[in-house]
Amino acid sequence: MEPMKLYFDVRDIFRAPRLALSGKKIWIFLVANLIGYVCYFILNYIALALSGVSFGQTWSTQGLYPCLYPVGGPWYAWLIFWVGVLDWFFAIHLACTAVSRVTYKQLKGDEFYSSADAWKYIKKHWHPVIFTSVSMALILFFFIAMAAIFALLGMIPYLGDFLFVLPYIFYLFGAIFTVYTAAVFLISFIYTPAIVGTIEEDTMGAVFNSYSITWSQPWRIIIYHAILLPISIFSLAVFKFTTFSGMKLLDAVFGNEILMGQKLANIVGTAGQTVWPKDLFSSVVNNWYNLNDFYSYYTPPVPGSLSGTECVGAYIVGLFLFLITLTFLSYFLSILSVGETLMFTIFRNNSDEDNILQRTDEEELEAEEDTDSNEDFSSEEELTVASESPDSDANDETLGSG
Repeated sequence: MEPMKLYFDVRDIFRAPRLALSGKKIWIFLVANLIGYVCYFILNYIALALSGVSFGQTWSTQGLYPCLYPVGGPWYAWLIFWVGVLDWFFAIHLACTAVSRVTYKQLKGDEFYSSADAWKYIKKHWHPVIFTSVSMALILFFFIAMAAIFALLGMIPYLGDFLFVLPYIFYLFGAIFTVYTAAVFLISFIYTPAIVGTIEEDTMGAVFNSYSITWSQPWRIIIYHAILLPISIFSLAVFKFTTFSGMKLLDAVFGNEILMGQKLANIVGTAGQTVWPKDLFSSVVNNWYNLNDFYSYYTPPVPGSLSGTECVGAYIVGLFLFLITLTFLSYFLSILSVGETLMFTIFRNNSDEDNILQRTDEEELEAEEDTDSNEDFSSEEELTVASESPDSDANDETLGSG
């Protein structure tokens, strides 16, 4: 396996959309998004029910995309809402690590590293992906708590004034470091999947690398993201246009009057209005984007009631349209994940002169150990067979008589 030839500069970022357009990478994100969405959907409906909104009301107003924000509710409803959000977030975070691992293997020349292999890797290395963010949050909490304690000491009459002014310079440095840690906290969200997925770091290693990247590569982080985000949006737009064009061609052929005709309009139109509800999306984007052209072009109008079979067909098509919608999100996340992996590879090479593509990772080490153990077992088996063979017994007798 020969590693992919990289420039180790900004030119490598433009590879991200092409490398991200991979079935196994999009599939990894699709599975994670499905799991995260199901948790979010169920918990939001529970939170809305605890806020006094029935299931029927929520379905009629928000449908497949429930959210507690427009309604509000008690603290325990908000707690359930945020649990659902965090579930989805961490599902995506783990998927980013899996895609980063697949990308890393691909950059090393291993095109056969599967999504199943990536999930096996995540089962062994999920702790730093989750607990790096927790550790950074605890560090921030520690500094804020210490500031609060010293502020309480400053309230002591007479003595408190001196307890504030004398160590003021230390307070200032602590505040600056807290601001820096807050920036590192954001960077850790972005790069922890790439750090864990490539160089197999633990929680402390991921925290250290987050601090190191923020300190040594700030301008590269800004410039590279200024390039990655626009090309991600453009690539997603091309992907969506291609998909919607295929849907339009499908509707044009099957919806011909001499073929399915009105039946297709009933099925696809109902499914489209359920998955992409015009009223809900129009209220979200307000007036800055006109969705009328999209609905008039891609979603056939629904004339009236559906038959029983058309209703079942609409539900099935709606399921496919929803999966297509999650695929759009999955491809966008795949581009970002591949881009972050490329960035981290560039950062390590430029700052530490460490080409991580030339490393022997743990799976390669395990494969070498298995090969060596199999060779040792084969050699021992050959010796055993040779010692038990009749020819060897005859030779032993000859040697004994001699």
